Parts: sequence; C-alpha cells; structure tokens
Amino acid sequence: MDIATSDFLGFLNLSWQAVVMLLIAGILIWLGITHKVEPVLLIPIGVGCMLANIPLGGTTESGGFLAVLRDAGIHTEIFPLLIFIGIGAMIDFEPFLQRPYTIFLGAAAQFGIFGTFFLAYWLGAGGLNLLDFSLNDAAAIGIIGSADGPTSIYVASVLQSKYAAAIVVAAYSYMAMVPIIQPPIIKAMCSHEERALKMPVVAGAISQRLKILFPIITILVVGLIVPKATPLIGCLMFGNLLRESGVVTRLSEAAQNEMANIVTILLGVTVGGMMVGIEFLRPETILVFVLGIVAFSLDTVAGVLLGKSMYVLSRKRVNPMIGACGISAFPMSSRVVQKLGLEANPYNHLLMHAAGANVAGQIASVVAGGAMLMLVPMFS
Repeated sequence: MDIATSDFLGFLNLSWQAVVMLLIAGILIWLGITHKVEPVLLIPIGVGCMLANIPLGGTTESGGFLAVLRDAGIHTEIFPLLIFIGIGAMIDFEPFLQRPYTIFLGAAAQFGIFGTFFLAYWLGAGGLNLLDFSLNDAAAIGIIGSADGPTSIYVASVLQSKYAAAIVVAAYSYMAMVPIIQPPIIKAMCSHEERALKMPVVAGAISQRLKILFPIITILVVGLIVPKATPLIGCLMFGNLLRESGVVTRLSEAAQNEMANIVTILLGVTVGGMMVGIEFLRPETILVFVLGIVAFSLDTVAGVLLGKSMYVLSRKRVNPMIGACGISAFPMSSRVVQKLGLEANPYNHLLMHAAGANVAGQIASVVAGGAMLMLVPMFS
C-alpha cells in the first residue's frame, strides 16, 4: 500500500492560515494566563483554536469531537441557555429594583446594537456590497454591542451567521477590554464636576417577596412582548428564581458553580474549534472585530448621553457616568465607573448605582436580542 508521508505528518500540511491561527491560539492562552484577561474563556477558546488548526487532527471533521460539540451545543443554542441559568443564579437584582429608573439607561446603551447592524448591512448586501455581509450576518454582528457573550452566541446561532466564531470571540474579548474602552469615552463626555457628583444613598432594602416575584413577572412581560427573547430571559430569570426562592440552595449553588463551570469549558473549547484558519482569516472577519469596537463605543456614548440628560433633569442628583453601565458587561463596567468616581472625588461611591444600570443592561440586552430575532425575518 502506497501511503505518502504527508498523509500522516501534520506539519507537512500546515498552511499559512493554520500557522497564523496557532499563533493566535497561543496569544489567547497567554493573555488568559499572564494578564488574566477573561481566563475562564480565553484559555478554553485558545485550546479549542489550537486543536482545530492542527492538520489531520480530525477534530472539526464530521464526527470529530469539536464538530460534535458544535452541533450539540451551539447549533441547538443549548450552551448559551445553560450559561444564562448560571448567570441568573449569580446576579443580585436588588440594586436595580432599588433604582428602577436605570432600566432607561440599560435601554439607551443598546443603541450600539442597532447602529452597528445598519452600518454592517450598509457595508454589505444592503448598500455598498463591499463585503459579504447578509442581513442575518449584519444583525448577528450588531449583537456584539449587547456586551453579552451568551446572547451573542444565541443570536448568531439562530440567524446561522457564517461569522459566528468571530462574533463570539469579539464579544468576549471586548467585554474583557471594558476597562480600556470605556474610560476615555466617559472622560471625554463628562466634566470633572459631573464625575465627582455624589449620588444619594438609597434607603431601605427590597423585600424577599418582591425579589421572588421579579423573575416571574419579567419572564411574563418580556415573553409576551418579545416572544423570541423567551428562551434567553426564561433561563436567566429561572436561575435568578433558584437564587431568590431560598428553598433550593443546592440547585442554586450547582447552577452557579458546577453547571456554569462545565458549560463554560465546553463552550470555550467549542467556540475556539470554530476558528478554523481557512474560514476565519478573511477581510470580513477582521471587520467584524472593528465593528465590535464601534458597537461598544456607541453603547457607551448613548448611555452617557442619557445619563447627562438625567443629570440635568434631576437637578444634579444623577451622576451621568452610570449611563455607561447600561451595557451588560457586569461587573466590569460598574467597577470602571466606581474607579473614575473615586478619582474625581475620594468620597464618591457609585458602585451600587452603577450596578443597578449594569443589571438593567443585562435584561435590556436580552430584549434587544429577541427584538433582532423578531425583526430580521420580517425584512429577509
């Protein structure tokens, strides 16, 4: 039997795309370990990317374990939904319930989703035809602005975007870069006086009954208004109900720990496994990352603009910086605002106010994702 050496020696089959992706895999792992940039995601993603780009490895071929994980967890949308149960079990909505007006900040900060969607569509099939962006691709790219990894995965999977891997990596990467992206924008838009503003402390705690009713009411309201968001909001609020009910502590802890950790590992490796060089290294993919920055920036600008409006209308009782926390990058964005507030005024403690806008943004991003899934088919 005549078998060529190249049939079983992987390094003889290395393409330049595979070499580049192996280097990118190494960088992702290095960032996660050395600089602690979202290590729980970047390390599994980096390993998955490495495995997917080893020639003759067979991991991404039909029946390969990365292909099986992709079909079972991404194409069925089950991984992001399970992650949302864990996130819901971790989130305390009390800062939002004490400051319900922050829902408007959460809504305003989703502007980047729709602004980036129109920009991507205009660059692609809807206008200039410069790049291979269909309507579905543009919508999936826009959802990077949700600053929410599971929502980005879910929407990109449902819309069957061919840029799903790049979208997910961009979403998680920019979430980790919130402390770099947001401060320059906030400082440019808010004066020292505005940043130094102390907000009044909210008196009184939220009753346990309201905390239990909140996830149930949210599922019903969001589900009936935006039905396409039902799986996302349902899993998020189910996890939160486990937390707040107080009678299933074991399930709540399992959702926050064992389940979330296992699914995060599988999700990260699977996403990395979708980063195959020959498919990933294209001009469109690079532009996806550029548009991701645009989406995050537009979110921040829109949130701060509404925050400045509240600052004026409330007669200087609302610090406009908390508007930047309308994105759902929790708790990174809240920490950014807290740090900037302390820099301007050492007695300024904005963390809980910022957290209210941050968790409001979590709900708003899910609603925006559902709205995108509802609207896109109408214009396809």
